[in-house]
Amino acid sequence: MSQHHTKFLDIWDVDVLKRPQDINKQAHHTHLYSSDFLIVRRAQEFQIKITFDRPYKPAEDKFAVEFVIGPSPQYSKGTYIPVFPTEERQSVWRGRIVETSDNVITMGITTSPECIVGKYMIYVSVVTPYGIRRTRREPKSDIYILFNPWSPADPVFLDDEEEREECIMNELGIIYHGTYDDVSERAWNYGQFEFGVLDACLFIMDKADMPLSNRGDVIKVTRVASAMLNSRDDDGVLVGNWSGDYTYGVPPTSWTGSVEILLDYAGSRGTPVCYAQCWVYAAVFNTFLRCLGIPGRVVTNFFSAHDNDGNLKMDIILDENGKLDRNRTKDSIWNYHCWNECFMARSDLPPGFGGWQVVDATPQETSDGMFRCGPASVAAVKHGQICYPFDAPFVFAEVNSDVIFYRRQKDGTLEAVKVNQTHVGRMVLTKAVLHDGRRDITDHYKFPEGERRSPEERRVLEKAEEFGCQREKASVPQGDVEVEIPNLDVRVGDNFDVTLQFKNNSDQRRSADVYITGTVVYYTGVPSAEVLFKTPKVKLDPLQSKDEKVLVRGEDYMHKLVEQANIHFIATGKIKETGQIITAMKVISMHNPKLIVKVRLYSLLLLIIAPGTSITWIETFSPRRAGSTKLIASLDCAALRQVYGETELTIQQ
Repeated sequence: MSQHHTKFLDIWDVDVLKRPQDINKQAHHTHLYSSDFLIVRRAQEFQIKITFDRPYKPAEDKFAVEFVIGPSPQYSKGTYIPVFPTEERQSVWRGRIVETSDNVITMGITTSPECIVGKYMIYVSVVTPYGIRRTRREPKSDIYILFNPWSPADPVFLDDEEEREECIMNELGIIYHGTYDDVSERAWNYGQFEFGVLDACLFIMDKADMPLSNRGDVIKVTRVASAMLNSRDDDGVLVGNWSGDYTYGVPPTSWTGSVEILLDYAGSRGTPVCYAQCWVYAAVFNTFLRCLGIPGRVVTNFFSAHDNDGNLKMDIILDENGKLDRNRTKDSIWNYHCWNECFMARSDLPPGFGGWQVVDATPQETSDGMFRCGPASVAAVKHGQICYPFDAPFVFAEVNSDVIFYRRQKDGTLEAVKVNQTHVGRMVLTKAVLHDGRRDITDHYKFPEGERRSPEERRVLEKAEEFGCQREKASVPQGDVEVEIPNLDVRVGDNFDVTLQFKNNSDQRRSADVYITGTVVYYTGVPSAEVLFKTPKVKLDPLQSKDEKVLVRGEDYMHKLVEQANIHFIATGKIKETGQIITAMKVISMHNPKLIVKVRLYSLLLLIIAPGTSITWIETFSPRRAGSTKLIASLDCAALRQVYGETELTIQQ
């Protein structure tokens, strides 16, 4: 044998070019992750440098870069993937030699658009006369592969750079709450790029025992997450608590960001974190989506129907005199409800139903036996095509239910006396793209509503009925007296007047016995305590408009307020001359004091705040990276929940 045969290749070094300033993280928009590992997105080339013990000879040398995920790698399951450098030999992931310089080659690797999302180990193997030699396991060169909204081949592709900048790259957000005519906002730190958050998001899928082979499918990933973000039935991330007693955890109104919640959950290897209400579920879900590369945003639906029997109507029961019967009124209307939208193609649905999808992790109803909801196509909800998976009927009811007032006769039968078709799903908001304004997306969910429903809207409701959503068919005679309660701006603790505005549209006298109740409600519409019950008698001349004022005193409600300080007023009554039932509803949101946040340098701490006074205290922190951000603070005590403040901050290099 000739002494000049080529010695087989030996691998001296594998460099995955993982520094934030290297080509990979810059090209893949992953430079903001606080991570020592390479993070890339699927269906887009990334580069690695391999140093051999001598120059590589394409004609003679055979090597492969192998990617392995999970405990038992198999080619058929997509958990073992070899990548080859030559055009003749290619696998599901493509490889090519980008450049050669002495003993170093730069190899370009393009993963497939449906590959598993997660953390892979990488090996380089060389064919030798004595079998295959493989590099040793080197944990530092593990690679995370994420969804890629920048690649047209990936089902999460979002063809709008500003939307991607907002819905993937923005770590700060605004979540809307309050009531539709008095919207409050709360800043939130999603923190999807913070240290440990990516591992926590992958841990959530491990905790769900989600098969690795499903983790490339964005529909399955978001559906599993909608179940895993609540702790009901699967020890998921957050424990819901709407009781007002948060002794054993953090009150939902105290959180200002997702990072602590996710790191606590992963750090305890899956002990659910206490406590959440809908916006906390939605905010943490949003971090999960953005972190894995799925475009996500938090959406708030004002007057969201939580329908107990899926029949598109919220039943409010009155007794024969028109007085509210609380015991028999079971359905609740949430003042607002937050869910998430994520962006994806829906290859499982007919064309036109891709794009934004509703997913909701707040545990309200079970779906296929678990507390989860979605993904449900927003376009399908708008067009009443609610037979398409997943859970579209539930979302459709949240934005389209009618509020129906029934009078309960002496014999127990119910007679529909008033239908309000525009109260529920009054407004749907999300944060604007790249600035702090709000974006009204109600028209994504429904056609315009009004006194007379638009032809499209009527068609949609008929379509929904075909698929089994029942509406109230009763027609209610138009009465000739109207009553309304206008909005008020009230600070917590103030005395205020609730005004009932009556209008007699007939040319005869009208008189009514009116019942007005004011009840402190949780934002879920669940009553806590009655703070007002009055029964004014009202007399109206022909065609007269008249205001009736009812005083509500601070001392009557202050000690009964629950954290979100809402009072729900319902006025009902019966016109003596005609028997017509009149009704009006209004939620008044009390305004809390503001927390003013400034960046300064001195220190002071007081623990008791007397009425009308202020306290100041100092926190220190070290910024992790340059750029503009927000400092968010919350003050929380049993007597007063959800006091917030924030300030804009620019950190220089």
